Amino acid sequence: MQEILELDFYFFYLINSGLTNSLFDFLLPILRFKLTWIPFYLFLIWYLVSRYKKIGLIISLAAILTVGFSDYTSSSLIKKSIERERPCNIEQPPYPVIQRIGCGGYSFTSSHATNHFALSVFLILIIGKRFQWIKWPLLIWASTISFSQIYVGVHFPLDIFGGALLGTFIAFFAYKIVTHYFPEIELRKNLA
Repeated sequence: MQEILELDFYFFYLINSGLTNSLFDFLLPILRFKLTWIPFYLFLIWYLVSRYKKIGLIISLAAILTVGFSDYTSSSLIKKSIERERPCNIEQPPYPVIQRIGCGGYSFTSSHATNHFALSVFLILIIGKRFQWIKWPLLIWASTISFSQIYVGVHFPLDIFGGALLGTFIAFFAYKIVTHYFPEIELRKNLA
């Protein structure tokens, strides 16, 4: 296990220090800031509700509940149980850590990764049949936000990987529950 953690720190160092450049220094802290994406979320809700009425409202509420559950699971259950220190909080790290934003709380799992993968995968499962082009942009979006967590110095790669897996699992779980009770919720190709 110690070897895995050392390797995790080494890959953190390669991203956090090795990829340093002015574009990432400017862009990635903005991309991982939670308020940055509020216009996107509001547009998504507006589009779904105005275009698909009741189904759009159900999708929007289900997506909100999915993210809420993923955030609670990551932040309140897993992080507080595992209590892994963030790289920016380690007193004598084996490699230098560039801290580009504030640092607090525990590290595993990354709630940013958990939440964004939960939302992305849930949307892919629900609306991906109707809007097939949206699959890759959503996965790239979640991956970029997750990657930025390493770059800014607040998460290790394993935190991101664990968060992405957790978020994906929660999205599949939410999808199964929602489509069981609301089978009409899936936006298929032939839906107007």
